[in-house]
Parts: sequence; C-alpha cells; structure tokens
Amino acid sequence: MAGQTAVVAGVATRDGEPPLLTYLDDATGEQVELTAPQLGGWAARSAGLLRNGCGLGPGSRVAVLLPPHWRTAAVLIGAWSVGMAVSFRPRATAGLPVLEPGGDQPYDAVFVTPERLDDWLEDVPDGTHRYLVGTGPGPLADVPVGWLDWSTEVLRHTDTVPDYTAVRPWDPASPDGTSYGDWRRLATDVAGQLDLRAGDRLLVDAAEHEQPLKWLLAPLAAGASMVICANLDPARRDARIAAEQPTRVL
Repeated sequence: MAGQTAVVAGVATRDGEPPLLTYLDDATGEQVELTAPQLGGWAARSAGLLRNGCGLGPGSRVAVLLPPHWRTAAVLIGAWSVGMAVSFRPRATAGLPVLEPGGDQPYDAVFVTPERLDDWLEDVPDGTHRYLVGTGPGPLADVPVGWLDWSTEVLRHTDTVPDYTAVRPWDPASPDGTSYGDWRRLATDVAGQLDLRAGDRLLVDAAEHEQPLKWLLAPLAAGASMVICANLDPARRDARIAAEQPTRVL
C-alpha cells in the first residue's frame, strides 16, 4: 500500500487485539474500545453509506462538524478511504490547518452532532445528504425532518473493507485542493512534533484538541494508539492517566 494512503488503509490491516482507539466520556460513563479491525469495519460501513447509500464517489464534497469521537474517526476514515474531499471545523486548532465548510457550492454529504446543528445552519450552505451523529450510545431519540441518524443508517452497510487502491496521493482529500499526499506529510510532521512512535499510546483531552491531525491522523501515521477523553474531569485526570497508562499525554 502506498505510503500516502496508509493513514486510511492501515486501520483495517493492522494486526493484534489491543485497542487502537479507546473513547471515554466522564459525563456519561461511556467507554468504547475498538481494535484496528473493528475501527476499520466501522470506517468501511461509513464508506459504504457514502458510496452505496448516497451514490457518491471520489471528489465528492463532505462536511464533518463533529468532535473527537470514535464515530468521528469512522466517518473521516470512511470518507477519505474512498477518495472524498472532506472539510471539517475544529473549535480549537492550535495553529494547525482548518478546512472551513463554507462557500456557495452545496456539499454532497454533511455530518453534524445535534448540538452543532445551529453551526451547520449558519456556516454550511447546504447538503444533499444530511446525517446527525450522536455522541452517546445507541440511536438518536429525535431526528429533525430532512436528517437521518448515522448510527441507524450505517448499519445497513457491510463492514467489508473498500478498495483503497482507488485513492492516489495527488487526489484532493479536501475541497481546497489539499491532496492525500499533503495530509500524509502533515500527519507525519505532527507525529514528529508530538514525538509519537510505533507502539505509543496517546491520551487526548477532546475538549482541548479537536484538530483531527492531532488526535487521529498523527497517531495513525506513527503506528500509535489513542485514548480520547471527552468531558475530562480535572479531578480524575491523574487517575485516568494511571489507569490507561499512555506513553504520551496531550
């Protein structure tokens, strides 16, 4: 597999049973652990939703307004794995690139949490296919007209890994023309800045680091695993670190 596509393709091909992504939410008590094949399966379902459910293909424009979460990882990896051009808007970027949804051209698909629905209405011109992505367990109880629940719709699709070879390093991974090769290099650079190496375990405060380069792409590029802590209680931070035993904390 070409190096530029390894960030998205490597998830489904990594071996071993230890969790690749652990998601912890101190507000709800939710804990999700996904091995590489499991996360790859959810990404494959997301790819199937876009490609087969929506009829989209390479170059289709996708807007993602989601916080760090295992479902966000599945949506992003799934979209990128089949060659789509993704915009996202983290609330805190720490000087890293931001792909702002906007402009006059409608998006082919939009993914947003119920809490950020107003942000979508304000900042994104339109979306042909609209999905609400809940950050809690189970399906959403209330979905507005014109939207679909991602957690329900994604289960209609198989977890068979898509054909990653269709994605070329020079293809646009973002509507602004940033290529897959560009994002691979950025992810590698950020991994170096964070001193991430293969086998590392990165613990991330989700509220402080919403940029996917930091919490998702850099760890994948380095061969590290990640622990995403949502609503991290400062009083429990040391205990969380002791329990999860990360080699790096962000």
